[in-house]
Amino acid sequence: MENAPRVAYLILVHRFPEQFKRLFKAIYHPQNHYLIHIDLKAAQSIHQDLEKFLQDFPNTDILTSDSVLWGGYSMVQAELNGIKFLLDKGVQWDFFINLSGQDFPLKSQEEIQYFLSQNAGKDFLKVLNQSAERPETMNRIEHYFEETTKGYVGKPPTRPYMQNITPYIGGQWMILTRACCEFICYNEEVQKFEDFYRNTFIADEGFFQTVLMNTSFKGTIINDDKKAIIWIADGDIKLRPKTFTTTDLDFLLQGDNLFARKFDEISHPQIMHILEGNIALEVAVY
Repeated sequence: MENAPRVAYLILVHRFPEQFKRLFKAIYHPQNHYLIHIDLKAAQSIHQDLEKFLQDFPNTDILTSDSVLWGGYSMVQAELNGIKFLLDKGVQWDFFINLSGQDFPLKSQEEIQYFLSQNAGKDFLKVLNQSAERPETMNRIEHYFEETTKGYVGKPPTRPYMQNITPYIGGQWMILTRACCEFICYNEEVQKFEDFYRNTFIADEGFFQTVLMNTSFKGTIINDDKKAIIWIADGDIKLRPKTFTTTDLDFLLQGDNLFARKFDEISHPQIMHILEGNIALEVAVY
């Protein structure tokens, strides 16, 4: 596809190195750029294995490793660090897409590029008014959370929310234009949101939405992250993404999503084999 949009991918990895390699090969395209963050807590063997694997791909970088805690602001910081790295890298790209090592594409890169070419200037992420549509999550931002290497310490006291700001929530996954990424990283309006959300819980599901909906950002936001997820109950966490199996194939293939989460090649390898085959057929058509 001539003049196809170029994508900058940020992939967060902490285990399953062989599954990451399959993901990487499935989304690889020489016009794109790939930034990999390997969690500092991951085994040294995973760091070494993936560093060796990525040496064969010149359009790839490894981000300096940090320890990322589920629910912590460290997740937001890793994503901000990744976006800034990609902007400062000096390579040409039009869209930013973040993935985890347990995600997988539902479309070929050619189809994804075509979709992006038809949606120039649009930013895709889930966006909901938090107090109106997800009131049960307001404790995440109404209490003060302090992240440590072992989790959260102390009983979080209540605190007032930011004045004249409406909180929004959605999800961690995004497809953002380069212009949007530049605004998030370089506009001085964003600093107060970083300062506040540093002491909130599950900030990665609300920080970016709240910034874009409460500042002078003028982009076009589409309330859709193009990622297929089935949420299931899981104790105190309440919801977690279901691990896909072959019984979910119709759900995955009948929608218009570009990616899906999550997969486990050890416990459910067949679903990934099927998706790899579908992507290979799409590439052959192009």
